[in-house]
Amino acid sequence: MRVYGITHADYVRLLEEQGGRCACCTTTAEETQHGWLDIDHNHDTGEVRGLLCNSCNRAIGLAKDSRQTINNWIEYLEGRGSYGD
Repeated sequence: MRVYGITHADYVRLLEEQGGRCACCTTTAEETQHGWLDIDHNHDTGEVRGLLCNSCNRAIGLAKDSRQTINNWIEYLEGRGSYGD
């Protein structure tokens, strides 16, 4: 938490605001492998965005915070990928 500049109370507040769930997939902290949610932050500004399960946090990181990449994932999953054009 020190790395992101938030206190334990800030973490608990975020957790309560999110209903104890990942902000993306709604997995609860208890359902995660480690029993907690990760602190997600904007890599450019350092600003804390919310709490995510490890899978969602890693997915966003693997997408390099790119909205276009995530939109491409959605199109691919819906069978509308642009491959072969």
